[in-house]
Amino acid sequence: MNITFRQLRLFLATAETGSVSAAARAMHVTQPTASMQLREISESVGMPLYDIIGRQLHLTDAGCRLAQTARSIVGEWENFEQSIHAMQGLTQGRLRVAVVSTAKYFVPRLLGRFCESHPHIDISLEVLNRDGVVQRLRENRDDLYVMSTPPADMALEDQVFMSNPLVLIAPREHALSTRKRLSLGALQKERFLLREKGSGTRLATDRFFEAQGFDPSSRLELGSNEAIKEAVAGHLGVAVISRHALKDSELRQELCVLPVNGTPIPSQWHLVYPKAKQISPIAAVFQAHLVQQARLWAKE
Repeated sequence: MNITFRQLRLFLATAETGSVSAAARAMHVTQPTASMQLREISESVGMPLYDIIGRQLHLTDAGCRLAQTARSIVGEWENFEQSIHAMQGLTQGRLRVAVVSTAKYFVPRLLGRFCESHPHIDISLEVLNRDGVVQRLRENRDDLYVMSTPPADMALEDQVFMSNPLVLIAPREHALSTRKRLSLGALQKERFLLREKGSGTRLATDRFFEAQGFDPSSRLELGSNEAIKEAVAGHLGVAVISRHALKDSELRQELCVLPVNGTPIPSQWHLVYPKAKQISPIAAVFQAHLVQQARLWAKE
């Protein structure tokens, strides 16, 4: 096969954007040029790499394999570039971080402080539900990943860097809001507003219910922390949510934390990446930064 590095980057851009035109813009070439280069890649491989069905681009099995290979090669090259910049005393490069949606309440602040110290580093932050982050982790699309429940079926480098207490919230004027302590059974008749199945919060909540032998009489699934907080404030039910997702102003005005036995439910934030991955120098620096900042928060 005779495929150039630039062609590999073009194909990777096509795979990740799902569009030939978007890949052409990302690589600063015209769409006809991109289409011609993609045809040459397919001819060199000897198999179709993607299909266009209803204006949607779908990778074939061969295309998925090539995208995975291209991602590894491009990643290794970027690591090499960063190493050379470090040897030259420069701090340039790109950092890609994917986080679960609940982590959006604190990771951007940590990234902001990191940017202040490293202004020439380009940062890409992907905020997705847990399934989306796990999918990116399996495809090795980013440098680092932040989640509360890493997948158990992957060999990972896994560093716990901060606690993630889960609390049970209710409307501010809930009948049980003045109680100093209550059992989970006291909420048996309440509607529980739950995150979607597969989310880290939902997994921890289900484990907590099972350990307590508790089965809510009514459930309602919602796809975001914001939707859950609005629903609780609107008296649709009670919910388990990360303390990091709650603003002090919300607790003063609309919501309250119920002192249920066994809560806060213990949970932790993990910083992970595939065990076989050689992370870039910039990713290593950010990893140290994240751990250091989390320790400072814990002391406040």
